[in-house]
Amino acid sequence: MLNLFAKPPVFLLILFTSSTLLLSACQVVSVKQQAFNITITNERDSILTRDKISEASLNVLSMTGREAKFCSNDPASCLTDIQQIPQIPNEQFFSTASELYLAKAMTLEKSAACKVKVKDKYIATENKQTSSNVENDCITEEMQMLDRSIRYSYAYLFKTERNPDQRIFDNRQVQVRDFYNQATAKLVMLSSALKPENTANDNFKVGKSEYIIDSSRFPQLNNVKIQDFISSYNLNFSGLRSINRRDGFGSEFVTVLPKDKLPEENKYILDTLNHKFEKSVNPNIHSPQYLSTTISIEPEPKTSVKDLLDAAPLRIKITDPYQFDSLQVEGKSYPLAANFSAPYGLWLADNNLGRAAYLSLIDRDKQLTMPHLYMLEPYNPNKKVIVLVHGLASSPEAWIRLTNDIMGDKVLREHYQVWQVFYSTNMPMLESRYQIYAIVTQAFGQIDPKAPAAKDAVLIGHSMGGVISRLLVSNANISKPASKLIRSHTFNKYKNDPFVVDRINMKPISNFDRAVFLASPHRGTAFADLWFTRVARKVIRLPGAFISALSDSVKDGIDPKDFAKQIDNFIIQNGPSDLSYQSKFMELTKNIMPKKGFEYHSIMGNIANSDDPKMITDGIVPYKSAHLDSAESEKIFKGGHSIQESPEAILELRRILRLHLIDHGLYKPNSK
Repeated sequence: MLNLFAKPPVFLLILFTSSTLLLSACQVVSVKQQAFNITITNERDSILTRDKISEASLNVLSMTGREAKFCSNDPASCLTDIQQIPQIPNEQFFSTASELYLAKAMTLEKSAACKVKVKDKYIATENKQTSSNVENDCITEEMQMLDRSIRYSYAYLFKTERNPDQRIFDNRQVQVRDFYNQATAKLVMLSSALKPENTANDNFKVGKSEYIIDSSRFPQLNNVKIQDFISSYNLNFSGLRSINRRDGFGSEFVTVLPKDKLPEENKYILDTLNHKFEKSVNPNIHSPQYLSTTISIEPEPKTSVKDLLDAAPLRIKITDPYQFDSLQVEGKSYPLAANFSAPYGLWLADNNLGRAAYLSLIDRDKQLTMPHLYMLEPYNPNKKVIVLVHGLASSPEAWIRLTNDIMGDKVLREHYQVWQVFYSTNMPMLESRYQIYAIVTQAFGQIDPKAPAAKDAVLIGHSMGGVISRLLVSNANISKPASKLIRSHTFNKYKNDPFVVDRINMKPISNFDRAVFLASPHRGTAFADLWFTRVARKVIRLPGAFISALSDSVKDGIDPKDFAKQIDNFIIQNGPSDLSYQSKFMELTKNIMPKKGFEYHSIMGNIANSDDPKMITDGIVPYKSAHLDSAESEKIFKGGHSIQESPEAILELRRILRLHLIDHGLYKPNSK
């Protein structure tokens, strides 16, 4: 009789255990939850974000039985196998091919054989080659891989059954667009690196493939030498609060133009307004050297897929993203990508303007003898001009946040262009006012007086720059009060000299019709008379170049040092001394107001825990000095003297700039 409660025989235990193991081995698929970030990573990562190709490409390769490593090393062989599988759609084939060729190019780039020396430090190498016929098999192969990646990614984007609009939610389209952009960036920079100096815009070949530079959508670059094309794809800037971009098609670049040394550049000239410059224009007025650029690489119209993937000529189309916000590709319009901050960031980084400002204050920087005016984008006759004037011991770096916000604000970017003045702040303020008046007047004098850009400009000044800006839009002759106040033989002797008359008979710059003054000591500041400030003022000297030019102009041939001692005792002092509320400069200018009917605004900071006008101060400039009775608006924000950097002040400036557009019928608040 069978005993059900007896211990099971050993063989039954073995049989049960074996059956369980067999059943477990037969269960091929199991399920569990995975972290959301892993899911996103698997869907969106590619060769650009990790050291292996994307899941989408791996899925295609799995149909051939080939390993990803083999295909990344030998894309052509692997793709030949894939072409034999009719079930693989064109979209999958083209996108996989684009990634494999880019992966191969990236592998070559990391190899020692491909380390080419390039001039530009932003391309991670060192010196340009002296010949365009550099024999380097590795670099040649890398460029050929990039060429193939561009062709296949373009074929995926524009030459398949579906157009980009129909794939708008596909992760794969975003990946392939990035393959296209990165391959374009690397190819254009490599080609520029291998060319002789200042020939970055010359046509070139990659194997049998011809690349033709087309700058028809960037007229300012026609017949102009280009030093370099720098991809802004991977540039990272410290000091910029945000990078202002516009999403779309095309690869973002900075075009770098050569910096030519012009005759008389930075030579001190006293009679700037009447001086005949050798090249007919003031050499200290600078068109932009760094230009925001968008590059697309496209075949000629109606090029077949077969020819595209073979060796059909390709056009490198260079577009000005300030003038265009879209481009036509294969008969359809698409948004144009852009990076507006990168050129500005490169300009600031390369010129180290803050250091130059401090050195000029103690007369140690000979590169900042005269004021300079920098245009931050190619001149546009249809956009209003904003002129920015910085303060004491400062530079255009004072306007980083404001300028970057203007570039990032679509309305302001489309209606304004920024010009920045850079001047030595150890100069007498009357002299700075005259020289800035001259260079701004000459800059406006270069443009068509009937162009919209020639009128209704906006002037913005901070601190010392605000005081100077007020005098740039004022109409005042201070010769009589100056003669009474300054009982000096030297002054009275030359008070009728054109040199003196031009500086004390102030005329407004007619191109402006609005101004904003920030933290401006219109009536001076006691801060300039504190003991440590007085010590600093003894170190700060009048610029030697200015003193030499001034002494050369007087008829008696006075020794420059003696002459400097004489003039330093009356109206011509260094800039910091002029800011004292006790200075003769303040006595002569504190009551001068902008011309009648001119609109102006005041913005100031307040570090005092009080709303009492007698107590309000930004730590350097008290309210009573910054306040102007007839200002159209006056805003006081919590903050110190560098109030122009605060978010509240920048928002207020953006409001004023929009108001300016509304007043001139250029913008309706609900239109955009």
